[in-house]
Amino acid sequence: MSRFWSAVVHGLTPYVPGEQPKLDNLVKLNTNEHPYGPSPKALEAIRAATGDGLRLYPDPNADALKAALAKRHGVRPQQIFVGNGSDEVLAHAFMALLKHDRALWFPDITYSFYPVYCGLYGIAHRSIPLAEDFAIRVEDYLAQPGQAATERPGAIIFPNPNAPTGRLLALAEVERIVAGNSDAVVLVDEAYVDFGGESAIALVDRYPNLLVTHTFSKSRSLAGLRVGYAVGHAELIEGLERVKNSFNSYPLDRLAIAGAVASVEDEDYFRASCAKVIETRDKLVADLQALDFEVLPSAANFIFARHPARDGAELTAELRKRAIIVRHFKAARIDQFMRITVGTDAQCGVLVGALKEILGA
Repeated sequence: MSRFWSAVVHGLTPYVPGEQPKLDNLVKLNTNEHPYGPSPKALEAIRAATGDGLRLYPDPNADALKAALAKRHGVRPQQIFVGNGSDEVLAHAFMALLKHDRALWFPDITYSFYPVYCGLYGIAHRSIPLAEDFAIRVEDYLAQPGQAATERPGAIIFPNPNAPTGRLLALAEVERIVAGNSDAVVLVDEAYVDFGGESAIALVDRYPNLLVTHTFSKSRSLAGLRVGYAVGHAELIEGLERVKNSFNSYPLDRLAIAGAVASVEDEDYFRASCAKVIETRDKLVADLQALDFEVLPSAANFIFARHPARDGAELTAELRKRAIIVRHFKAARIDQFMRITVGTDAQCGVLVGALKEILGA
């Protein structure tokens, strides 16, 4: 601590990102990175953008990327906001759209950056417990008989699929939450939706209170490029733009814009690489269930699993001794689970073999 810190900094509990260890022959299954590389067309576009043009500032509006995303999702460019990874997009949304007199609502087990943003921006929030099976209960977000307006949410945010559980809420259920909270912004964080869900972007033209965020870090294998975006009514996007242009007018560099545009335009590669992850995920689930693991239903590029006879932290430590890294959370209700990123078939085979050895199977 320093006596020069502001009161805000003294009160922060920062987000802890997944470990990026430097170990030889590592099987890295802890940060939900895509096991396969980016589109070759994206890599070529990045190489082509590396030249004398880097002396110039990039397009502050990233119009080429907004146009590509608008075409893919069937919306207008004015309905697209882009930023330096979806974390920056979310940060701007917390300030622009989720900070109100009434509390922001989100699940009690969810992306752990949400309460960090609340602490940074001074946003009152309320955690809504998941069901016993770790599913989001739609009814918990809808108005109850006799409930005063002051007891309703000022805004709502949740990932779909949820993280770290991987559980998916069907699009019709998402729509119930959005329709049932017409006086509050509902932000659906779809970082993992391309691995088995149906995007709520299909609903944005019908609901002016809906904002949907996506990232290029997961399904498009561009975590190192840092590109994210949001889709919603133009009025919501304008609010994000006002915050962005009060913070950093150039969040995406020339290489990021070029690579992201090429990635969006390479639909065949995108679909094929996601399909490979889904196929591997299904096999991994079956292999772990054969070892008596309980595995939550997942529509993401990771699974959430626990063993009835072995401690989650202990299993995580035993895997680490074998240079296999998975994520363990010490939080209440989930401290027996491991979150395991779906890697290549070979990586998942190494993981399953190690677990067989640890369990004596």
